[in-house]
Amino acid sequence: MSTMQHTDVLIIGAGPSGSSAAALLRQKGHQVTIIEKQYFPRFSIGESLLPQAMVFLEEAGLLDAVRQHVGEFAFQFKNGAAFLRGKQRSFYDFTEKFSDGPGTTWQVRRAHFDHLLAQQAEQYGAEIRFGHEVIDVDVDANQPILTVKDEQAQVYQIQAKFLLDASGFGRILPKFLDLESPSDFPVRRAVFTHIEDGILDDAEFDREKILITVHAKDHRAWYWLIPFADGRCSFGVVAEQDFFAHYGFDAQQDIDLDALLKRILADDESLSHVLRNAKFDTPVRTLVGYSANVKHLAGRNYALLGNAGEFLDPVFSSGVTIALKSSSLAIPLVDQVLQGQTVDWMEQYEKPLRAGIQVFRAYVESWYSGEFQDVVFSTQQDEKIRRMVSSLLAGYAWDTTNPIHKNAKKRLSTLAEYCREPQSSEAITHGA
Repeated sequence: MSTMQHTDVLIIGAGPSGSSAAALLRQKGHQVTIIEKQYFPRFSIGESLLPQAMVFLEEAGLLDAVRQHVGEFAFQFKNGAAFLRGKQRSFYDFTEKFSDGPGTTWQVRRAHFDHLLAQQAEQYGAEIRFGHEVIDVDVDANQPILTVKDEQAQVYQIQAKFLLDASGFGRILPKFLDLESPSDFPVRRAVFTHIEDGILDDAEFDREKILITVHAKDHRAWYWLIPFADGRCSFGVVAEQDFFAHYGFDAQQDIDLDALLKRILADDESLSHVLRNAKFDTPVRTLVGYSANVKHLAGRNYALLGNAGEFLDPVFSSGVTIALKSSSLAIPLVDQVLQGQTVDWMEQYEKPLRAGIQVFRAYVESWYSGEFQDVVFSTQQDEKIRRMVSSLLAGYAWDTTNPIHKNAKKRLSTLAEYCREPQSSEAITHGA
């Protein structure tokens, strides 16, 4: 094994949290090395960004790089979310929200989006080692050490003053350091692909909004339809395991995922009509048991960013926003550590980050229970309530001035009752 290499900050993973963390660190003058197992561009889901993410991209100096390539990569302008349940339709315009900040964003192919962020981090001076795999982690010493296998299967070690895990679903530090904690969400599966959508009638489908459709026969199951600007969409369905078993899915056998997804689509008349001209021309993929949690998000000389720490559910597209928020919170603290200052990672990082994640969690849980679906499709919401809900859907989960931020779970339940039976909104905006 060669002589020990050194850097200021090691980052595992070059996805959005890793690239934004690197860009922020380079702004502060720190040497940054990113270890990335894959080669970019590479396929990933999570294509529907939230407006709150624009704030973090701009802070990291990454927003202009994305903006300059909108046309080239067919990134679709996005201003809201639309919902479909049988014959019921509803939508939220993110420019009409309670919270301050951007109200628009894009829907992006993650292969191009993530690559753009990584390239910009490199432009700022970060070193990204694509095709390098972490095979061991040592955080017992004052300065953490990674053992890495390079493209030629040669093994080397690299030591840093601080270590950040931005490995996403790879969850490198949780696995090596035994940090994983079971998620209390039911095990759900996503089956998904990219399609040529063939949607010609703009009255049926607003390309400037993600479309979320509740399955006609099981309210726990839902479809996403995320349009790009070139006539294609990301399309998928999410449900618990028993739902897929009903369609003959058996994880122990080879299943024709393409046929499976088409059968599930055919069971929803309204969405099938929207996609009546669609062409399924890309292999269908599946992910299962993706919800994850950890015992803690940071230690003396390391911290977890984005999905490496916690992933909730894809239903409200919170993944990239949480990833970027985690970098925004963590990097000023890493800078303090590198300057020899003391940081209370629980108080200054974990609690603030989890505060917003808990808000996301509250309405993810409320969605699957059916309560938030009642809110979304209600005709009883006044304008004030709609703006508060729109802010949450736009990703402003850390806005403590939003009345439904505090005690989010309880207030969403109260909101559902309000939407079912007309009454004063005071219980929601000023209640416990």
